[in-house]
Amino acid sequence: MTALKGHGASILVAALGSAFGVALLQITGALTAVIEQDDVTGSSTTVALMLRVLAFVFIVISVYVAAVVTANTFSTIVAGRVRSIALLRLLGSSARRERGRISWEGLVVGILGSFVGGLVGTGVAVATERIAVAADAIPDAGYTFTDPVILIPVVGVVLTTWAASWVGSRRVTTVTPLEALGRSEELSREETLNRSGRNRTALVLVIVGFALLGLGVVAGLVNPAAILIGLVGGILSFTGIVLGADVVMPPVLRLAGRLSGRSAPARLAAENAVRHPQRSSRATIGLVIGVTLVTMFAVAMAGFETSIRVAQSQNPDVYQGVDPVLTATTAVFSVLVGFSGLIAAVGLVNNLSLSVLQRRRELGLLRALGFTVAQVRRMVLAESAQLTFSAVVLGLLLGAFYGWAGAQSLLGTATEGIVIPGMPWVAIGAVVLAGAAITAIASWAPARSAVRVSPVEALAVD
Repeated sequence: MTALKGHGASILVAALGSAFGVALLQITGALTAVIEQDDVTGSSTTVALMLRVLAFVFIVISVYVAAVVTANTFSTIVAGRVRSIALLRLLGSSARRERGRISWEGLVVGILGSFVGGLVGTGVAVATERIAVAADAIPDAGYTFTDPVILIPVVGVVLTTWAASWVGSRRVTTVTPLEALGRSEELSREETLNRSGRNRTALVLVIVGFALLGLGVVAGLVNPAAILIGLVGGILSFTGIVLGADVVMPPVLRLAGRLSGRSAPARLAAENAVRHPQRSSRATIGLVIGVTLVTMFAVAMAGFETSIRVAQSQNPDVYQGVDPVLTATTAVFSVLVGFSGLIAAVGLVNNLSLSVLQRRRELGLLRALGFTVAQVRRMVLAESAQLTFSAVVLGLLLGAFYGWAGAQSLLGTATEGIVIPGMPWVAIGAVVLAGAAITAIASWAPARSAVRVSPVEALAVD
């Protein structure tokens, strides 16, 4: 159990990722069984292809999101263990051994979380299908929920969590034994800018990813399988954004900081974002992932509905029996939005909480220099406000584009042209409010705990 200490949120993220994929596969399987029994849609090879493609897309998205959030979480955990890792190095342990120990923790986290998530996902799918049948939304197709394909997201989350822990623990390779005797620091702004290899890779991934997204939209006018091109483009572009977050996010956060006022806590909060770019980007990217996911699925749902209505008006005979399918698919997208929000919220709360608690020495120094408890809390909340503003804006832009591109790539053949969906303003407003509330709560509680420690005790930390 020692290996699992401090990994409660990581286990929950892995469980949600597995449940996300399993529930979607099970619901998609039940929906396929319903469609196959329908006289109109059952004979459509296009509808069957769309469902198979969507199932694959959902699996990849769920596993990818769980991996990114887990890697981010492990990076935050390792950042807080630098001194203890350095001490072990001083006593003779190797960087490889310490990194292997952390990756082993990731494997255990992945196995536990994925197994629990598989059970929960199946339960959610069964409950959703039974409720839909009881409400006469869909007929009872006799789906058994025992398709072995559900093992794909379960195994996928285990492997990606393991890999994510290895990637997230790369900081271990740079920890030296001397850091056990002094105070370790994360990379500065100048050092992050000088990582030319990583920054160039991020730029290439972003450019290639968005190019593939555009290609997917064009190819979608011919074949719905073009969404697979868009899926690759989305993964590559977002991976590039995550890799380049250390460079991109601090200036954006500093700009957002100017909106917080000119008080000492507000100005210090704005400077902290640039002085500690890695810490800022780790906290920010969690919220970016959440806002992007929720917005993407909300916009995709709106685009799906718009495209189907356009297709119905153009070909009423072909799409006359598609309303039950549209209702069921809307329910699936609603499940997607819910799971996306949960994964993002857990990752955000975990990273923000760890980040604030790991700054007890810094907060203690501010107290020793004359900052009051109220001023320290205002500084942490100001940082959170800047983080929320920057992450929500970026997440909304990315999510809206990804959602539209996905819907257009899949349904371009049905609409026979480019369709601009209506924006789900209610969902977007809920995203903004939820992001602000979660960020404030996630930072307030650990900040309150940190400032309760006397300046002398806080300065003795590390």
